[in-house]
Amino acid sequence: MRVWYSPHYYANIGENHVFPMRKFALVRERLLREGTLHLEEIAESRPVALEDVLLVHTEDYITRLRAGTLTERELRRLGLPWSKALVRRSLLAAGGTLSAARWALAHGVGSNLAGGTHHAFADRGEGFCVLNDVAIAIRALQRERLIERAAVIDLDVHQGNGTATIFADDPRVFTFSIHGAKNYPLFKAHSTLDIALSDGVRDAEYLDTLQESLPQVFAHAPDIVFYLAGADPYRDDKLGRLALTIEGLRARDEIVLRECRQRKIPIVTVMAGGYAKELGDTVEIHCNTIRAVRAIFETMNAPVAQPTDRSVADSEHMPSER
Repeated sequence: MRVWYSPHYYANIGENHVFPMRKFALVRERLLREGTLHLEEIAESRPVALEDVLLVHTEDYITRLRAGTLTERELRRLGLPWSKALVRRSLLAAGGTLSAARWALAHGVGSNLAGGTHHAFADRGEGFCVLNDVAIAIRALQRERLIERAAVIDLDVHQGNGTATIFADDPRVFTFSIHGAKNYPLFKAHSTLDIALSDGVRDAEYLDTLQESLPQVFAHAPDIVFYLAGADPYRDDKLGRLALTIEGLRARDEIVLRECRQRKIPIVTVMAGGYAKELGDTVEIHCNTIRAVRAIFETMNAPVAQPTDRSVADSEHMPSER
């Protein structure tokens, strides 16, 4: 098992900001304390290479982002104050997702204790999302011919409008989103498959909908799945409007992970959003995703997908990759 993390996933955005920037460190600490993870299983994230970022994002946006010259309107859309630390954390989080994807191709599953920034478009950031880490990882793996087809299973409560738009004209990438119909963003993009739920949907309806929909995703025959395990469908989430329990969200994770394991499809988990009234609930939901990874990939006997020679070579050098 291997997960990616950096202490620099934290950037100071103000103590009263709705985005819980402390959750990344708290998830790591809880998983280590309880023994779900061991130190040697946590790899240090490295910043994603600029050439990989530019496979997705425009040069103009990235140049102004790095220089701190985004307009006031762009910063309002982003919803985060600019800082060098914010740029660094965004590059590190994208690097963590790409590293986890390389590991998954070789070993069946990889996880990033950040990522899932699905509101970032090619030319701008939105909704607390600076760079689209999953899109960057997919494009980098495609460029290196490690994969041809990919699927994004986005179970954050907010539609992944940036991801859907980036891949709108690419039939090789299947984008799937279950989200709140009346939640942000106001104007939805078009994913390959969108399921918009009414306010107040509970565990049973949500899980039935997920299980009924997944065969369409797997019919795409993806070489890898990126799973956005958002904590914000939780019933006590400040921005959620759905009514799932912590147990229901754990069951959701298990469904997705088990389906990929049984079908021998490598899967990458990323955290996406979570804004519970009690920060500890958000942390627990994210921890449950990693607990489910450990349980399912250690206890099931089916063989994992066989990696290509190149992906094996890459995975052997994971901690020191660029």
